[in-house]
Amino acid sequence: MAKINPRTVASLLREYAQRASMRGDNPYRIKAYLRAADSLTALSQPLDRIIAAGALTKIPGIGDAIAGIVTKLYQTGTHPSLEKLREDVPAGVMELFAIPGLRPDKILKLHQALGVNSRAELEAAAREDRIRPVKGLGAALQTKLLQNLAIVRSGETQLHLHKAAALLEHAVISVKQEHPGFSRVEIAGDFRRGCELVSDFALVAQGRKSTGIEDTTLRLVVTDRKHFGASLLEATGSADHLEQLKTFAADKGFTLNADGLHRGRKLIASATEEEIYQALDLQFIEPELREGRDEIERAAKQKLPALIRDEDLHGILHSHTTASDGTETLEAMAEATRKRGFEYYGVADHSQSAHYAGGLSLQEIAEQHREADRLNKAYNGKFRILKGIEADILADGSLDYPNDILEQFDFVVASVHSRFKLPKKEQTERIIEAIGNPRTTIIGHMTGRQLLRRPGYDLDVDKVLKACAKHGVAVEINAHPWRLDLDWRWHQKALDQGCIFSINPDAHSIRELDHMHWGVEMARKGGVPAKRVLNAMRLTALLAHLARRRQTC
Repeated sequence: MAKINPRTVASLLREYAQRASMRGDNPYRIKAYLRAADSLTALSQPLDRIIAAGALTKIPGIGDAIAGIVTKLYQTGTHPSLEKLREDVPAGVMELFAIPGLRPDKILKLHQALGVNSRAELEAAAREDRIRPVKGLGAALQTKLLQNLAIVRSGETQLHLHKAAALLEHAVISVKQEHPGFSRVEIAGDFRRGCELVSDFALVAQGRKSTGIEDTTLRLVVTDRKHFGASLLEATGSADHLEQLKTFAADKGFTLNADGLHRGRKLIASATEEEIYQALDLQFIEPELREGRDEIERAAKQKLPALIRDEDLHGILHSHTTASDGTETLEAMAEATRKRGFEYYGVADHSQSAHYAGGLSLQEIAEQHREADRLNKAYNGKFRILKGIEADILADGSLDYPNDILEQFDFVVASVHSRFKLPKKEQTERIIEAIGNPRTTIIGHMTGRQLLRRPGYDLDVDKVLKACAKHGVAVEINAHPWRLDLDWRWHQKALDQGCIFSINPDAHSIRELDHMHWGVEMARKGGVPAKRVLNAMRLTALLAHLARRRQTC
């Protein structure tokens, strides 16, 4: 059999993992297979060369055992264990793994009880009300499936930002090792534009143009120093931005193409992106803004904002500890935050109604506050733990503790964690009611979306933003890469309304504190400047802001 390309190998390895999961195999092994499959989607070298060099284990997520499976899949297009697993269920059943929230055991049940062998058959079963009566499936799953089938159509080839980052960083290293003559390698594509989901794995390298990269899943553009900027601009996109930029250039008597900016036969600018924008009398347009909205018009008027940067943030708000559903103690999380150069750490564990997440009782609140006081005394003014809570917004819009308890916190993140399916009007009124509570500081993950998992609540976002602006409540940009909520497409509307933001990691572990970067990326993509971000305030200014809010209660 002819050798197959890396994407097909990745697909087969993913199938191997999915079929094994239906048999109830070790979940850690399943995750390892899936991670390895993701890594194969962004290879920077031909797979046969990697295998021949015995370098498969240098790819993230691929150890000796998986390397053997990958080699067999590449050489033969199958694997004995995979063929044995294929005897259990038909190929079409694998389509169901793309549906968010559908566990392997439920997939197997759908197949065995209802004979569902494809996505189309699943949708038919749901619409014909055949899932609801089956024990172990039921009405709730049927409703959820009908809602989530639409998500499937959005992007099986897309990766969340943090996963794409790991693959692309590895790809850069691999390209440099494989081609030591490349003096520069830059990430391009939708990752460089800060898109919340990434499908275009693109790099631009400076070297001899004749260099060819074949049989990889990576888009690698090789250019020389003279044309590097033009190539980077073209490879970054977006298509809409480039089309509009070319039209703008043409109106000024220029021609813009992948080779650079020309006037007639003369090359005007191509070495850097900055030179190209400058030659067109445009303010430099940051990659995150290049989506073909109004960025060129604003750049022509020199009215693009100075976008927030990682270094503009001075503290972390909305983070969890072992007091609720985190994995680290308050002291460990605070110390990790301090070591990252921040001035303050705002703990915001779950409130009492969040039984599923170990929400804090009144006694546990008192214990946490005593611990915060002890640690703050030891920090002696050099760092500060802020006492917060992520208070559930209840069905009627009230918060999850009486006011005399809420007043004990430095800040309150108000979030929806239940009743996701309320009608749009009721859901909107519920959240606006919580925003109107003078003890609310931040509205958490406003729409409740989880990327490639579930859509947001049915919500009038415009009305909610107006309420946040009216009451001075910060809009959270939840930096968890599964959420990235509020969607960046609403940020300009929020800015226009007069809203402030808070970029929060929603961290449940020390590692997740670093999610802050993805929140910054979303804020940049939405055109948010540092002056409109709550935790871009220094500690003294933030404490004054929080004190003013408490005085209005």
